[in-house]
Amino acid sequence: MTKKIAVVVLHGIGDQKEDFSDVFSEDLTKRFSQNLKPYLSAPEVELVIQPIYWGSVFNERENEMWQKLSNAAELDFAKLRHFVIHFFGDAIAYQPSPHHNPNYLKVHEVYAKGLQKLSEKAGKDAPLFVIAHSLGTVITSNYFYDLQYIPDRISENVKESMSDTPLEQGETLTGFYSLGSPLALWSLRYADFDVPIHVPSPKLKQYYPSLTGEWINIYDKDDVFGYPLKPLNTAYDQAVVSDIEMNSGNLISSWSPLSHMHYFTTTEVINTLGDDLADVWKQINLKNS
Repeated sequence: MTKKIAVVVLHGIGDQKEDFSDVFSEDLTKRFSQNLKPYLSAPEVELVIQPIYWGSVFNERENEMWQKLSNAAELDFAKLRHFVIHFFGDAIAYQPSPHHNPNYLKVHEVYAKGLQKLSEKAGKDAPLFVIAHSLGTVITSNYFYDLQYIPDRISENVKESMSDTPLEQGETLTGFYSLGSPLALWSLRYADFDVPIHVPSPKLKQYYPSLTGEWINIYDKDDVFGYPLKPLNTAYDQAVVSDIEMNSGNLISSWSPLSHMHYFTTTEVINTLGDDLADVWKQINLKNS
């Protein structure tokens, strides 16, 4: 029996659809499989990908608000306004608060349920990788921060969506790929930019002694929402293995802020992640590799 690689994929801000990761997951699986063809007849089954569609928490209410506002007044730049509502509405509505913002909790419930599905499909102690874009990186940081630093303060609603498996408890968190992350901006909420999550999980060695794990942050220099993280403070410098600048998007979008929306379709991103995931599979399944 081989150990499968478990991956969750989170989208970013904006009017996202439930199938947001379909093409990306297919391309990532192809790259992963190319690396393992010499070892397996069906390498694609070794990579289990679970999308986490947290936009379901906000989309309906944001659309309802837009209808009310646009029906009540004649507004210029209607398409741009609709875009802004979805783009910034997610971030504003998600903001955590000392009094348990219900939106924050609902998003984390969706996250917990996604990890539960992944645990059932990939294995309770499968090495866990998170690929997150934009606000999805902030949500991931908050989710694992709560698990690692303040587990006693996680709400009962979120706990009810979790099982007591190593994967769901974050104990097998091996890698975090943050794409176009605004975590640098988010950290301004704290006087010292706060402290980052531990990647890999401090408990990973209990399950995979040979794995080192890593946090890779990928950004495009033209993406005004994505930033390097290592310069924030000593803690982030130690937590993030690499800030990697990549050209996200096509000839039209790659040189502009529109690059923020294209990490999931960028070949260099897909190839880098697919190769890394395949290398981890080899480490835990091929002792002499």
